Amino acid sequence: MSNCYAVEDPIYQPGMRIISAITKASPAVVTTTFDHDFITGTIVRLVIPRADGMTQGDKLTGEITVTGTDTFSIDIDSRLFDTFSIPSSPSPHTDVCALVIPIGSKNSILTIATKNTL
Repeated sequence: MSNCYAVEDPIYQPGMRIISAITKASPAVVTTTFDHDFITGTIVRLVIPRADGMTQGDKLTGEITVTGTDTFSIDIDSRLFDTFSIPSSPSPHTDVCALVIPIGSKNSILTIATKNTL
């Protein structure tokens, strides 16, 4: 994962984040590599490469509840999924990263899209 990066303060908010951990739980808890700046109610998509395990979660979407600056729960039951694990170096998969990408939100919480970051 050392070759993966995300811009902490991108022009378009909220930005995608790199996943460092996902629990096998209901709801699943996702940890990002740095503060995600998401708000509760944001709808996100998980992108999980085969090398990271937990492929059952790849391309799943769900609504999140923020639990910390770099953690949130997502309304996905991952208890029966494979374990999430980032490949250790050396690995041919060091440039393949799991991502969480915000794709929407409830209209009642649509405030972050009005933030002018320029």
